[in-house]
Amino acid sequence: MAQEADRIPVIVGVGQVNDRPADPADGLDPVALMVEALRRAESDAGGDVLAQCDSLAVVRQIGWPHLSNVETTVSKSLQIAPKHREQTDMPNGDSPIRLLHDAANRIGRGEAEVCAIVGAEALRTAAALARQAAKTDEKRDAIRDAPHRRKGGYAQSYGLTVPVDVYPLYENALRAHLGQTLAEGQAESGALWAGMSEVAARNAHAWLQEPVEAETIVTPTSDNRPIAHPYTKMQVANASVNQGAGFIVTSLAFAQSRGIADRAVYIGHGAAAHESTDVLARANYHSSPGLEVSIARTLELNFVELDADDAVELYSCFPCVPKLARRVLGWPLDKPITVFGGLTFGGGPIGNYMSHAIASMTEHLRAKPGKGLLFANGGYATHNHTILLSSEPTGAVFPQNYDFQAEADAERGPVPPLEEDYVGPATLETYTVHYARDGSPRLGTVVARTPNGARTLAAVPAGDAATIAFLTDGKREPVGMAGRIEAAAAPDGLRRFVPS
Repeated sequence: MAQEADRIPVIVGVGQVNDRPADPADGLDPVALMVEALRRAESDAGGDVLAQCDSLAVVRQIGWPHLSNVETTVSKSLQIAPKHREQTDMPNGDSPIRLLHDAANRIGRGEAEVCAIVGAEALRTAAALARQAAKTDEKRDAIRDAPHRRKGGYAQSYGLTVPVDVYPLYENALRAHLGQTLAEGQAESGALWAGMSEVAARNAHAWLQEPVEAETIVTPTSDNRPIAHPYTKMQVANASVNQGAGFIVTSLAFAQSRGIADRAVYIGHGAAAHESTDVLARANYHSSPGLEVSIARTLELNFVELDADDAVELYSCFPCVPKLARRVLGWPLDKPITVFGGLTFGGGPIGNYMSHAIASMTEHLRAKPGKGLLFANGGYATHNHTILLSSEPTGAVFPQNYDFQAEADAERGPVPPLEEDYVGPATLETYTVHYARDGSPRLGTVVARTPNGARTLAAVPAGDAATIAFLTDGKREPVGMAGRIEAAAAPDGLRRFVPS
């Protein structure tokens, strides 16, 4: 049954901001970026739209932790009084897609007519101000310093604290599962990232606008230092940005009443499913049932198969994520996986990247009618949410249930038990090597399986040059290799992995 126009959600306005003064310390804070992004979105929608805003949703930022009740501050700055205001609990990468979906549902239920979603990060300015206050040139790591990551524990003691520590575990496991050599895995990463750099070079909203060759992206140099094997700086999200993005969702009836329905982009069905928040409680490190179900169900619900004329945004915090996603889609390696530019080149404003993707996809679909698939990932390859946008009505009915967790759980294999103090023979399940800023190894982290199938962690000291080389030189595939875990050693108290 066709839905009435006052219950059909559409995107009518988008706005993006790049703030890069000559002195980073002079930059805008996240609230100012959010306000400017929504003002631009309102202008894009024809003006005088936010005064009727029923709902304002904000993606949590981390760069300025002292800012509280941001959704209220943004409302006051814009002089609006939405009945519904919220800020996400965490700065997860899937947040903008979930908030888009929630806004569509709110309109579908008749609870709102105009919804605004926005987010921003000002980590570039926050870092400059922190250096000024400390009177030092030392760079601050706002991601490691974020309050929700200031905790110890078993995983953290072995070097698994922030996403860049953890995602290489999936990368190395996936490469081995696919039967790729290290060189072949890196070649795929380089090709994907080079394609993103080309998109960013054509996008006025992207942070970095110079195309980069694939080989340059994956080759460690002084300007492209190794971060965590096998990732270099150019293969990871670029969080040192001041960026804001927002968008306005209204009912189709509202858009028609304003004479802007011809610029509206329609929202289709979507699906969300997640993995455990415990990175050691995964069935394996080479697949994600949550990711697979999220993408596959979105295609099925919309009765679509993407073709050469369609566009996608596959979340690109680290190469392993779009590698998994494009295989679910059957997406060719030579087709762009972004409309914005990716988290390295477009910019990686923590949880708000997909707001930029939504804005860029909206602009893309206005210029080139068709369909656009948005896939978002958050946490530690934990949260997955996919949705379809279209230049034409999708036939989707709102509200809709986007929770497909039960289906993902049913496809997930058994999670191995954890043995934190195991010593003895073991098989290497996956691994990474973490590097210092000067490019030298600082620690190797091994996830291993015991003879009875339990999972355990072990370390490789930076001084164990032979094992570090075994893990990183690509001469042999470490995943699946036998070894031994030796008892904890002073001074760090970590058990050691020694390959056979």
